[in-house]
Amino acid sequence: MSQNSSALNRPDMYRFHNGGKKDTLPFADQEYHDRLAGLREIMELHELDAVVLTSMHNVSYYSGFLYCSFGRPYACVVTKSECVTISAGIDAGQPWRRSIADNITYTDWTRDNMWRAVVSVTGTGKAIGCEADHLTVERMEKLNSFLKPRRGVDIAPATMFQRMKKSPAEITMIKHGANVADVGGYAIREAIKVGATELEISIAGRDAMEREIARRFPDAEYRDTWVWFQSGINTDGAHNPVTNRKLKHGDILSLNCFPMISGYYTALERTLFVGEVDDASMKVWQTNIDSHEFGMKLLKPGASCAEITMKINEFLAERQMLQYRTFGYGHSFGILSHYYGREAALELREDIDTVLEPGMVISMEPMLTIPEGMPGAGGYREHDIFVVTEDEPEDITHYPYGPAFNVVG
Repeated sequence: MSQNSSALNRPDMYRFHNGGKKDTLPFADQEYHDRLAGLREIMELHELDAVVLTSMHNVSYYSGFLYCSFGRPYACVVTKSECVTISAGIDAGQPWRRSIADNITYTDWTRDNMWRAVVSVTGTGKAIGCEADHLTVERMEKLNSFLKPRRGVDIAPATMFQRMKKSPAEITMIKHGANVADVGGYAIREAIKVGATELEISIAGRDAMEREIARRFPDAEYRDTWVWFQSGINTDGAHNPVTNRKLKHGDILSLNCFPMISGYYTALERTLFVGEVDDASMKVWQTNIDSHEFGMKLLKPGASCAEITMKINEFLAERQMLQYRTFGYGHSFGILSHYYGREAALELREDIDTVLEPGMVISMEPMLTIPEGMPGAGGYREHDIFVVTEDEPEDITHYPYGPAFNVVG
């Protein structure tokens, strides 16, 4: 209990280890111990006494606890000997059960009790690491006010580089996720027909994936698995939301499956057509498929993200299609990556010089968007996930791409 309990016995914080037994976590305890050992190496390098993690991805990566904020702050405090999650009272005992760590619950009775809980672990006047990209100006001011650090270091980049190299256990989890995305893809394909709505078809894919996750991981927690299924003009953006638009014969479609298993995202994206494909659309589609296959072969250790990007640019430019590219060609996959927290140093873009290494996981996902009113109008994209190995990249996506399988309905 805090020393500042009121006369009504409303403490600032307390430990609520409800049930007295930890739940099954996504990984074995040793996996989390290894991650914390890596973080403590970062701390030693920067001569830090403690690290205050506040992002969803880092709190989950190091402790196993995946928080849901609803406007409240959360943290994971790591010292040379402790790992303690800091959670809001509304979550009760779940943050302790669902983590490798100790847990302190802060109450709402007094503003800023979260920071009082943090300082109860760190103490004041210490060398503190934090995530500068996930602290607002207001929260950074509170950190400085309560912890009074003698020195601060932004450890977000170092933790990101640690997350970018996947352990064998993570790769196994990501492969399961890719398999689940395939299940969603097949369910969506079966639901496609003239007159069906984007929403109805999306629900079919989402439900199939959630059931498959539960079958494979009966002890997991289930959240944030979803589908973006777009048709017609709605395919022009990769992240366009689902609507109630009804499918018509000849529509271009975009299938986007995003299963999440205990914080680990994967994705499947495919171009499809309803019934038939006109010649102009087929030409664009095939060009995007060709760039996809060309890019796949480039995902080898020693190649830089910028180098791969420039080669695909040249491939498309030679076919007078580069002007229709709308974003990068791929990105890392891992804990909450890349929907909530991007591993931004592993993206296939011109301005990223990161060199691929075995153990990295990255997508190949070229997209071409042809404006409305032009022949072949619509958004075309294919998306496979690869594990970078010592030799050839391992494609862990198995749902087929291309017109032979994806002209349906």
